[in-house]
Amino acid sequence: MVTDDQVSKAINELLVPGVGRSLADLNLLKSIEIADNKVTVTVADAAIGPGTQEWIRTKIAAAVEKIADGIEITTEFVEAKPTEVNQVEKVVAIMSGKGGVGKSLITGLSAVALARQGKSVGILDADITGPSIPKMFGMKTRPIGSQSGILPIISHLGIEVMSINLMLENEYDAVIWRGPVISGAIKQFWEEVLWGKLDYLFVDLPPGTADAPLTVMQTLPVNSVIIVSTPQDLASMVVRKAVSMAQKIGKPILGVVENMSYLEIPETGKRMELFGKSRGQEVADAASAPLLAQLPIDPKLAALCDAGEVEKYSTPEFDAFSKELNKVLNHTD
Repeated sequence: MVTDDQVSKAINELLVPGVGRSLADLNLLKSIEIADNKVTVTVADAAIGPGTQEWIRTKIAAAVEKIADGIEITTEFVEAKPTEVNQVEKVVAIMSGKGGVGKSLITGLSAVALARQGKSVGILDADITGPSIPKMFGMKTRPIGSQSGILPIISHLGIEVMSINLMLENEYDAVIWRGPVISGAIKQFWEEVLWGKLDYLFVDLPPGTADAPLTVMQTLPVNSVIIVSTPQDLASMVVRKAVSMAQKIGKPILGVVENMSYLEIPETGKRMELFGKSRGQEVADAASAPLLAQLPIDPKLAALCDAGEVEKYSTPEFDAFSKELNKVLNHTD
């Protein structure tokens, strides 16, 4: 007689169309019952439309028949919302009081770093009016789903992404919305997207300390914050406002990343501080958090982001950042 473990293993080899993760990874597999030469599989239907449901039925039947020929196989779907099945262990907000410092870049690199370590990772692009995550990851596919929810788009490394730019007819279309509408969209990305089981969900916040960042901090179960800054005195001054906001709301700051810290001249190895002397440690001290990295201006990284290939990036500086990020995240687990 076939066992639960055998059926579960066979089913988990199936990847759900549109998201490329197994039913177990999406936390949709509710139960497997075996009795009287019959297998009954119960699946939650969150964000799974009729066409995908029929695909799942057919594939489950074929997978189980391979290990138990002649057995009766039934797949039943039960109603569920994404919020009822999502299981996100840690939500980390990437924040800065100022625009143009590279929050989206640090969000993307953080997700890549953890995905390479075998973690299940997602990115919620909360920068509704300035979304750049899909471009960075080379994503152009529009999300699919059902009346109950939306499936995120998955990257080459398996990173789940949801962004308003994935839902626009044209990626260059402007999103001209007022604050309450933007806040509503962010809530929908949290509540109506099927994230499934994730170790980490990174939230790319818009700049400032107004409606959108406040919505994320107060509505989403944010566990911690990473602050992004650049060397300019003006930038560090504005970034400290974000530090103050996180502290007042009571969100722990994991660390500070100083982006565009310097430019290394390839021919000589000399470092040029194009935006002035580093103030990363000053910001970190103000945040009472470690300085996770001082990342250089890297034309190769810029080219990879423009080509949608940020997941291919690898340098000693990025490796060092990955180790520091892993260290502080493990410390909070």
